[in-house]
Amino acid sequence: MSRPTVCVTFDNLGEVTDLERGLWPEDEPLGRHFSVTRALPRVLALLAELDLRATFFVEGLNTELYPEALRDIAAAGHEVAYHGWRHERWDGVDPSRERELLERGVRALEGLGLRPAGFRPPGGRLTPSSLRTLADLGFSYCSPAGGPAGVHDGVAVLPFQWPLIDAFHYLPHFGDLREAERGTPDVLAPDELRRTLVAALRDVVERGGVLSLLFHPFLADAGDRFDAMDAVLRELRALVDRRSVWCAPCRDVAARMLA
Repeated sequence: MSRPTVCVTFDNLGEVTDLERGLWPEDEPLGRHFSVTRALPRVLALLAELDLRATFFVEGLNTELYPEALRDIAAAGHEVAYHGWRHERWDGVDPSRERELLERGVRALEGLGLRPAGFRPPGGRLTPSSLRTLADLGFSYCSPAGGPAGVHDGVAVLPFQWPLIDAFHYLPHFGDLREAERGTPDVLAPDELRRTLVAALRDVVERGGVLSLLFHPFLADAGDRFDAMDAVLRELRALVDRRSVWCAPCRDVAARMLA
């Protein structure tokens, strides 16, 4: 890339992950999750205020549960990309199931006028057949965990790094990964996320390359967590204004890489 590049991305919407893991109460109604009704409007308002365009990786089931929310994301100028049908752990699916899930997501999003260009595997890992299948189905990029950005088998790869996402800092089940990366399994404070991501922004300015910031609406709802995300995105806006970085949705970055 000619300039250091930053993609602002968001993963997950609604209750889909809890449904997949069997954690959603049977008597709890669907389609009212706070991540969509409360957190998403705040996120979209912040992005509009800062004039930043982001990529939202959403599960296909949300085309049935929250179709208007997905249309609202796109209408605001953001990209809607695919994140599995029900947040299935991706490295555990076989090739035929993988194609079935990708085809189902494409059809459902196309039904809303939202043809997905990109895919981020739930759990972060692709299968050996993923790149070939994604290329066959017309995806231009994928965003797995780890590794450098590049083009493989005709598909742009825009990776994210686990220590640079909010879930790594906040969720208890990332304790082993925090132990390996930070020397402590303890949950980290929002201010530590802010410091980590601001440092990553300054590092990409100095070293170049492509950086993916990754947030989750359901983790951005609490005041101090929202404030940390707000501070990081304002730092990014300042870098964009100084022309120190180019910030764009993943589909635009992938198009430039493939060109």
